[in-house]
Amino acid sequence: MAKKEETPESAEKPEGETPAEQETSAEQAETVQEGPGSKEVNKDARMWAMICHLSALAGLVVPVVGCIIGPLIVWQIKKEEFPFVDEQGKEAVNFQISMLIYGIVAGLLCFACIGFVLLPAVVIFDLIFLLIAAVKANNGEHYRYPLTIRFIK
Repeated sequence: MAKKEETPESAEKPEGETPAEQETSAEQAETVQEGPGSKEVNKDARMWAMICHLSALAGLVVPVVGCIIGPLIVWQIKKEEFPFVDEQGKEAVNFQISMLIYGIVAGLLCFACIGFVLLPAVVIFDLIFLLIAAVKANNGEHYRYPLTIRFIK
């Protein structure tokens, strides 16, 4: 009997699959199922979740409401496409609303001389945890902000 020699091309191609089916299989291997219980998240979902967190920096351009509008827009655009972005978008919006409330309270406390210390602390707290959340989202980790009032569930 003659032995069938395997060429590098035949070794890579499973029998019975066309090249188009092989490409589809390769794409499906790259795209990981995502959801609340899954641990691995699609690369695009991670990127959009990170952008959602970082879009709160729009508050530097449009004071007061920019920090809420930025994450809200990204979340509303991508929440149907990626469940991970839906989850992280809610977190980002809730955190920014909470920070806005804390900032208003600290601003009012400036009349009692306590706010001059609290207001910068709120701003620094916001920036630090915003950056931590962006890095965690980019790594595909489900992140929950501390001290957040959950307005959107």
